Amino acid sequence: MSVVSPERVWWKPLSRQERLWVGISLAWCVLLFVSLPLWHLIAPQNTPSETYRTTAAQYAELANRFIKQYQTGTDKDIPIVRPPVGSDVYLVARAWQWSPILELKKGQTYRLHLSSMDYSHGFSVQPINMNFQVVPGYDYVLTITPNQAGVYNVLCNEYCGIGHHLMSGKIVVKE
Repeated sequence: MSVVSPERVWWKPLSRQERLWVGISLAWCVLLFVSLPLWHLIAPQNTPSETYRTTAAQYAELANRFIKQYQTGTDKDIPIVRPPVGSDVYLVARAWQWSPILELKKGQTYRLHLSSMDYSHGFSVQPINMNFQVVPGYDYVLTITPNQAGVYNVLCNEYCGIGHHLMSGKIVVKE
């Protein structure tokens, strides 16, 4: 058995084909590096949002005041709220429900506040496939303009414990 020392190829110049593939790879990396931040800034799929630090007690006080002021009824002990057009709207995530049920007007803009009282939850509006993470200690403000009348289901898409599969709510958009 003979031992052959390996040929030292790392210092040899690249062949034409290797240079071509390295060039294509480098160009692709630069394109992605530039385009992804631009996509985030100009693409229409980004949710317009603001975020504020809060506590569960502070947010619960704001949400309860909102519910008390605009409540029109209940559905299975969950308050139904009809806020005025253009107002701040509060939605509370807690194990294992979304509260209140919101009645909004089609084509009108609202500032939707979201916060969790206990665990990390996912705010998923179906059937439009809007998804947002809701974490305790933060007040997330989404500017929304419903453009289609109907009933939208709000689901939790972040596993939040044993009752996760039961966590749902509603947003009703009326003409």
